[in-house]
Amino acid sequence: MQPGGNGATIVPFPGGRQPQQVGFDRLELTRILDLYGRMVAAGEWRDYAMDFSKDCASFAAFRRTADVPQMRIEKRPALRQRQGMWALFGEHGQVLKRGHELAGVLAPLERRLVKAVED
Repeated sequence: MQPGGNGATIVPFPGGRQPQQVGFDRLELTRILDLYGRMVAAGEWRDYAMDFSKDCASFAAFRRTADVPQMRIEKRPALRQRQGMWALFGEHGQVLKRGHELAGVLAPLERRLVKAVED
């Protein structure tokens, strides 16, 4: 019981606690969705899904809604000091690119987009 005698308890604001889940910040999500929009315009992708857990955040793009993802981008902050927190996975789960910067990890998709627009 708190002083004052009314029976109310004061719960402190959770200060330095770790977040419950990993997410994308505004700039990261803007970059990813910009690429997604251009791939939709090029006819490459039609749907996407996002997943957020305590370990990673992922963005998956699909050619058709019922398919497996054509690609998946993962952000794993625990790997920041090792091979980089960003990873690009292919359709069969193979790692296509890892890195510390989102732009570098998205580069293979950017090149693929340029090639799709030229064709």
